[in-house]
Amino acid sequence: MALDLLFPRFDELVRTPEDVHRLNEAILQLAVQGKLVAQDPNDEPTSELLKRIEATRQQLVQAKQVDRTRNSSSVQSSEHPFPLPRGWSATRLSALVSKLGAGSTPLGGKAVYENEGVKFIRSQNVWNDGLRLDDVARIPGNIHERMSGTTVMASDILLNITGASIGRSAVVPNDFDVANVSQHVAIVRMVEPDLRWFVHLYMISSHFQRMIMSVEVGISREGLSMSRLQDFVIPIPPLAEQQRIVAKVDELFAQTRALEARLRQAQADVVTANRAALHRLHSAQDDEQFQTAWRTIRDHFDVLYDDPRTVAELRQAILDLAVRGKLVAQDPNDEPAEELLRNIGGARSKENGKKKPLKSTRVSIRSDTPYDVPSSWEWAQFFEVANIATNSTDPGLYPDLPHIAPDNIEKFTGRLLAYRTVAEDGVSSVNHRFFSGQILYSKIRPNLSKAVLIDFEGLCSADMYPIESLIDARYLHLYILSSTFLSKVTRNDTRVAMPKVNQEALSQVPIAVPPLAEQQRIVAKVDQLMRLCDELEAGLAQTESQRQKLAAAVLA
Repeated sequence: MALDLLFPRFDELVRTPEDVHRLNEAILQLAVQGKLVAQDPNDEPTSELLKRIEATRQQLVQAKQVDRTRNSSSVQSSEHPFPLPRGWSATRLSALVSKLGAGSTPLGGKAVYENEGVKFIRSQNVWNDGLRLDDVARIPGNIHERMSGTTVMASDILLNITGASIGRSAVVPNDFDVANVSQHVAIVRMVEPDLRWFVHLYMISSHFQRMIMSVEVGISREGLSMSRLQDFVIPIPPLAEQQRIVAKVDELFAQTRALEARLRQAQADVVTANRAALHRLHSAQDDEQFQTAWRTIRDHFDVLYDDPRTVAELRQAILDLAVRGKLVAQDPNDEPAEELLRNIGGARSKENGKKKPLKSTRVSIRSDTPYDVPSSWEWAQFFEVANIATNSTDPGLYPDLPHIAPDNIEKFTGRLLAYRTVAEDGVSSVNHRFFSGQILYSKIRPNLSKAVLIDFEGLCSADMYPIESLIDARYLHLYILSSTFLSKVTRNDTRVAMPKVNQEALSQVPIAVPPLAEQQRIVAKVDQLMRLCDELEAGLAQTESQRQKLAAAVLA
């Protein structure tokens, strides 16, 4: 049965690798409920199969080959996870197994691991599609012998019972040699090995996973006890139907694996094409090349930007083009940026009571400039175009003012998120007071590019710099969000966990300064293009929302 016949409107249902995951869950749901293949009235009823399993278990107990388990209560119809098809039965997991127990950790822990020896399977080796043994630990043979009670055998089912991977499960292949298992993994050994494939499907289905999450498994809900696990209810089809179900799931999962690979490749191709188009745009040597690259993006917009990730890259490209002087035309009538900087320096000198302007640093930063700018532009250092306006304040004096912290700013976009007052945030340590028109820049983890142009007054955390722009504040804000600024502000940071830019380093970052009139044209153009990006993202979000609703309806 092809997937597009199994699910109506399949092409609309499955568009991304994430959709394939939901599709696999739906296939499992159908499979373990008996809705994937037809029932055959000639199949031996499950009740007969369970009788034989119980007889075999008793023989093994009498032969002292397995431990006697406590008697579990019979399964009531109210405990069935769904209405059982004709010929099916439900039983406790304990009634199906010859072994159900957690592994153990050898004395000495990791210290006893060695390059050669017996495989020691841990939770990171157990995955729903099988064992992954590339990084399997190994223990000495004598330690393995002392841990004989937790030896793994071919045909066992392994189930993770602790931590973030709780519920992951794998069937040990038939050609498996020998291994042991850690205390984070349970061994589930079927009395009738042929049951293992269907039982495994049920274990990785949403029904079994919900049972795991619903039981109280310790204070932190991080472990599944064997006493709880053995009481889990397992629906069992006739053995012949189990084999048909498993074969059909294998067939469909082979299709979904191939489908997922195609979708991932398609996504990668779009991202590659997008980056290639943006690279041609960035590397254009003249206006003709630039216009050609831009037409390529425009003419293939629906293909290049049908993924939110590529829209984010488009936003960044717009910013980078803007601060390189490639987004709007230069006007020879504009007052050059050199004059603008001279005026800023003169005004500063008067404010500081000096007779001469601040010394220009254009010569000293020339070797540090990342690209050439138009002839009317100038490179300046950050301190020449902005004041880092730190203003330490006791927050107790302003309980009702807004309080802004790095978490209140969306990374990379410069958007202000929801925030609270100083009192609501319970601020007690010294903060900076900021004013309308300033830029708030997070000096913590500058790689996240968190900066917002503010239009009200309030307090910001000590992890931020209030910046007073001496050029167009909107242009400086765009520049701070650009990849050029980011590369310069993070280049000397050696702290991996919590990078931070200090005031001195920030003051020396080079800034590409256009004439003031061009700054204003750049801001207007960026605003226009960002609105288009907003509309594009909103459209993608709406389309995705509608598609997910359709998927939920179809899969239900």
